[in-house]
Amino acid sequence: MVSADATIAELQGLDRSEWPAYLAEHSGLPGPRANLPLVETVAGLADALAIDELVRSGDEYPLMCAAAALGRRADDPESESRAHDLASDEHWRVREGVAIGLQLLGDVAPAALSSVVLRWADDPDPWVQRAAAAAICQPRLLRTPDAAALAIEVCRRVTRQLATLPAERRTHPDARKLRQALGYCWSVAIAADPIPGLASFADLDTADPDIAWIVNQNRHKKRLSVLL
Repeated sequence: MVSADATIAELQGLDRSEWPAYLAEHSGLPGPRANLPLVETVAGLADALAIDELVRSGDEYPLMCAAAALGRRADDPESESRAHDLASDEHWRVREGVAIGLQLLGDVAPAALSSVVLRWADDPDPWVQRAAAAAICQPRLLRTPDAAALAIEVCRRVTRQLATLPAERRTHPDARKLRQALGYCWSVAIAADPIPGLASFADLDTADPDIAWIVNQNRHKKRLSVLL
């Protein structure tokens, strides 16, 4: 495996217009897994010109890298807006790139990530809500009570959004993927600070079949089952 330093040196030696082809060559695709370490490297390295070139390429993996770079820079309003748009991209890897980038932002600027995920949790688009939940429900970001409380609050808001959708609307792919994400996000958030987390979890209305599904899925996650 090529080291991150070697990859950075190779990318810095290329013209920005050459980045899409380089990333496509080293993407690991087609295959079962994309090259996620490369995504994270690009997210930290890409400047505005590189991001524009990756977006312009239209190819899934370079666009995933651009999404991660924009998420990493979401403390800037323009970058946040572009990341927001890509959070509902038709390609799932691009959507995942946004969440990866937001997590990288949280590593260095937790307050900035907090502002973004709270805004996105209240967004009307289920894809954007999913990105908020997936971004903050990352164990490495939840090492303080305040961070854990933020994750619980995002899960609570997003679950409430799902519960307000009409039954027919919940059958759409974005709502189904949101439900799927909530099926594990709650357990991650609760494990970070169990006492307040379990209290919020207990307040969920399991008379709603989708909320009941979310509760059941989380209860079977090892990280939560050992607490119950």
